Amino acid sequence: MTTTPHPPHEPRPPDTGRPWPHHPTGPPAPDTAPEPPDHHDPERAARAALTRVIEPGDPRAGRWLRERGPVALWHALTGDGPPPTGASRTTFDGLRRRAAHADPAADLATAAALGARFLCPGDDEWPGQLDDLGDTRPIGLWVRGSANLRLWALRSVALVGARACTEYGAHLAATLGTALADRGWTVVSGAAYGIDGAAHRGALAAGGATVAVLACGIDRAYPSGHTELIDRIVQQGLTVAELPPGAHPTRSRFIQRNRVIAALTRGTVVIEAALRSGSLVTARRAQSLGRLTMGVPGPVTSALSAGVHQLLRGEATVVTCADEVVEHAGAIGELAPEPRGPVLARDLLEPAAARVLEALPSRGTATLADLARESGLTQDLTHGKLHELCALGFVQRSGTRWSVAQRADSPTDPRRGGT
Repeated sequence: MTTTPHPPHEPRPPDTGRPWPHHPTGPPAPDTAPEPPDHHDPERAARAALTRVIEPGDPRAGRWLRERGPVALWHALTGDGPPPTGASRTTFDGLRRRAAHADPAADLATAAALGARFLCPGDDEWPGQLDDLGDTRPIGLWVRGSANLRLWALRSVALVGARACTEYGAHLAATLGTALADRGWTVVSGAAYGIDGAAHRGALAAGGATVAVLACGIDRAYPSGHTELIDRIVQQGLTVAELPPGAHPTRSRFIQRNRVIAALTRGTVVIEAALRSGSLVTARRAQSLGRLTMGVPGPVTSALSAGVHQLLRGEATVVTCADEVVEHAGAIGELAPEPRGPVLARDLLEPAAARVLEALPSRGTATLADLARESGLTQDLTHGKLHELCALGFVQRSGTRWSVAQRADSPTDPRRGGT
């Protein structure tokens, strides 16, 4: 395992403009995960130790890691080397106190006992798109589940939103999760209450792929009310964390977790979010990384949709169903079907017959001469079209006068096609 240079991104076709190639067959089967990495690798052990010492998303520590490498940085933190350039005494002393309590061998053993693994940049399973985060790239990822994270992330979408969501939001999240899973897409979210949980459940219900990015250690279920859900995700999908086993969540760790969700996926869909929602952080981070950002509109009177609407006024795209999400996030040619209303019988009339039908009054009757004048057609042509319309059940004749017929399959004016 090497740390430099970083592995390139997945090859992307020059004509698509998409972050990663299209995989029409969807996510691979769960048994395609590679062999567990060598936990005796000193660089891997150093990175595992650093996940307990350095907070996720710390750009200063990320620069030190890039400049010195994980082993040298770990030695500096344990007193076996000089401090990094630019490190203040207070900051570095605090990191050294943390490092004194780190036990990477124990963390790696705990992960192995859970059936988990620790991924590092350069591993075959490492998602190269995370390198877009630069110095805030994860030091490593603790992953639980048998699927291959890199392959699943190639065709993935993040579904995020409010924890205290409405029934409308929960329904949409579950519906989108199910439909995207049916289309072979991986649903990525944060396993939180509300929209996150509904999205995961939707994907699980479809027997699809889902990834939960946690703000705590992979041996912890947070929130505790989602213990069963997270266990199901481990069995059917993947849980991912930057923090080592046993680590607890904090507000800042939730915010930093969002950058991983944004970078890991092709696009982010915000389903419900208030103006100060953390989901908007995910969406804006996705935008800054060049990922697609989408939003599902809600009632204009709902405070829980105000953040989404604000997002939609910017660079985000409106989506209302999985087909529209795939059209934006998928490969060229994966177009959503054009929405159409129902085809009515009068839509199938040829133009002259439609003009005669429109000339009839909605109430009362009209003569042949009246209808010819109103439609602008000759009396002979009008006469022929009236008989065609009569045969089709649109009009009826009473002596020399014509009127609109009441069709059995439409209680409204057949000329208007109902409401």
